[in-house]
Amino acid sequence: MKSLLIVESPTKVKTLSKFLGKNFTIKASVGHIKDLPKKELGVDVENNLAPTYVVIEGKEKILKDLKKAAKTAEKIFLGPDPDREGEAIAWHIAGELNGALGKVYRVEFNEITEKAVTEAIRNPRKVDMNLVDAQQARRILDRLVGYKLSPLLWRKVRRGLSAGRVQSVALRLVVDREKEIEAFKPKEYWSITATLEGKEPPPFDAKLFHIDGKKADIKDGAGATGIVDDLKGKSFTIKKIEKKKRRRNPAPPFITSTLQQDAARKFRFTAKKTMLISQQLYEGIELGGEGSAGLITYMRTDSVKVASEAQEEARALIRGEFGKDYLPQKPPVYKSKKSAQEAHEAIRPTSVIRTPTGIKSYLSRDQYNLYQLIWNRFIASQMHPALLEQTSIDIVPGAGNTGEAEKYIFRATGTVVKFPGFMKLYTESGDNGSDEEGLLPQLAEGDILKTKGILPKQHFTQPPPRYSEATLVRELEAKAIGRPSTYATILSKIQDRKYTEKIEGRFKPTELGALVSDLLVERFPELMDYNFTAKMEDNLDRIEEGGLKWVNIVMDFYKPFDKDLAEAMESLGRVKPEDIPTDQVCEKCGKPMVIKWGRHGRFIACTGYPDCKNTMPLENQDGEGKAQGVEVQETDEKCEKCGSPMVLKTGKFGRFLACSKYPDCKTTKPIGTGIKCPDDGGEIVERMTRKGKLFFSCGNYPKCKFATWYKPVNKSCPECGAGILVEKRTKKEEALVCLKKECKYKEELQEDTAGQSTVVQSSSK
Repeated sequence: MKSLLIVESPTKVKTLSKFLGKNFTIKASVGHIKDLPKKELGVDVENNLAPTYVVIEGKEKILKDLKKAAKTAEKIFLGPDPDREGEAIAWHIAGELNGALGKVYRVEFNEITEKAVTEAIRNPRKVDMNLVDAQQARRILDRLVGYKLSPLLWRKVRRGLSAGRVQSVALRLVVDREKEIEAFKPKEYWSITATLEGKEPPPFDAKLFHIDGKKADIKDGAGATGIVDDLKGKSFTIKKIEKKKRRRNPAPPFITSTLQQDAARKFRFTAKKTMLISQQLYEGIELGGEGSAGLITYMRTDSVKVASEAQEEARALIRGEFGKDYLPQKPPVYKSKKSAQEAHEAIRPTSVIRTPTGIKSYLSRDQYNLYQLIWNRFIASQMHPALLEQTSIDIVPGAGNTGEAEKYIFRATGTVVKFPGFMKLYTESGDNGSDEEGLLPQLAEGDILKTKGILPKQHFTQPPPRYSEATLVRELEAKAIGRPSTYATILSKIQDRKYTEKIEGRFKPTELGALVSDLLVERFPELMDYNFTAKMEDNLDRIEEGGLKWVNIVMDFYKPFDKDLAEAMESLGRVKPEDIPTDQVCEKCGKPMVIKWGRHGRFIACTGYPDCKNTMPLENQDGEGKAQGVEVQETDEKCEKCGSPMVLKTGKFGRFLACSKYPDCKTTKPIGTGIKCPDDGGEIVERMTRKGKLFFSCGNYPKCKFATWYKPVNKSCPECGAGILVEKRTKKEEALVCLKKECKYKEELQEDTAGQSTVVQSSSK
């Protein structure tokens, strides 16, 4: 008689069959089989919050098949994923197999390998009701909030809206950040950079660091000009060179949040996409003659623990591939945060012998990129630290022997990698790219330096940036909002509900999102409080550990929440944004038109309503409620079809030219740059991605595929003769560069007083 193993995903079945052979029948539940009912609350708030679970619509056939297989099985092993949701699935299945409870066992495996699976089968256990209770508490909390709040939003804001316990708090993060940005007042400041040269090349930059013994703080152009005048005609002397050796330790292996962050920074993956691809790698990939194999450990984890066998395998590979110098004396030990589930491991390859290049042909491009990232990070985490030498050079104007010379101190810094260690394989991405410092020439204290130029530069303090996928996940984790298994869902839901949108890859609240968030913060301050949400996550962890009863925790939340809800239903009036005035006049009655708020967003309407019901759609429904599509700007261009003037408009995918006779004439065209495409001579035009990022491409697309993220400039490269240069503006530099990869020509850019780009210095290396 065969034993039965029930797992969550059908894609695991083939891999597991290879390990367990003919003595096992393997079936999949395809996720949860039971849940709270869709069309009713399903929680008895008058009877200790007793839940009612029903078979999920469409799962009846799967459940029938599982029951049939269970009847003839010698033993039944329940192997859903090793987390709260998996435990709840196992519990629900066990409940449906109540006639066979004496032969039902729970098994869990952190990786789908032969060793892990057979070990789990040899060591089954009972369903852990503490884990189940933690899942029930979360599910019932979310049901109470969603089911109770949604009718309030329908009645007071707009039909069809919904709210979630954790998603609403994540939305508040985005809304609060936008308010910070709107309230931000930029302050002017100036920097002064001296380009200097020693006895040997290359020239290097030093920034004004101290003035009269205090950190340089130049508030305006007059102050900067005065300092530059002071320094005119003076040479510079090296006062002090300080070298410090330091170690840079590798980052620990990935957990869910750090994997999502690094995949977002390196590949622009959404958290949802990262979890989808990592699930595929975990469940099993067909590897030719080897068959199907799970490539990584379980991807929903907040633990950085690593099995000793995996460490030894990694050390053997490092010794063989990189040499003993790259191998630390002892395997590194990384500390997980206090709330981490230490039963789990970090995300790592199930076998480091399966190198990314070795199995590349079996993987899609996205699978390969993510697997390589996980493989590299894990191997790097087991390698020797990098050894760096940081050099700091203090430079003073003049001969360096007078008191006056000490008024200004310039500083140049550089880092030299003495031994790369783990950096030979992997370095962690920053949110805004690399901050690597420049190379410095051979210098000595007392050296007199030539002055190649002294450049004052105006700056303004910047508001905090909007959240990216990576930084929002990091903030959710830092504030303990949600768990590793929920980050991707949270980010997806606040977008799917049209509460946020992405502008150039960063989260911006829509007008609807800001309205809902402000309403919930005002009426349900405890629900929307960051600390309260974090405390609730901590309580769920304590339920899982057996320290708290789930009914008590949920009831303590529900009673004040229900009271606040009743008060809001009774006292709160209809909530909607104010009308926005326009310069338009109603063509039917002559009264002013305004931009109003309606069921489907903003639209233009006559102020004479209800006597005059004239309305028209906004051409640009961007979710912000701003009349970007209404305010247009005339241009000198004429419509090719009717000869009318063309106007500049802003639409869903950026700026474009449109005929002023719209809707009678619907001619549109992209905005040209007046610069010829280097590939086919067509005009380069502005375009915008679906995510709102500006780029430039040939107007003859799709025949010509030329495209660049950088603004083209009508100037030939003096180094290689290429037809155009482009403005490359990054955190590290602002320069005109050649588009040809093999050409290293570069010209430094500087904004003049009119805001125009001018070339300050050019180089080719």
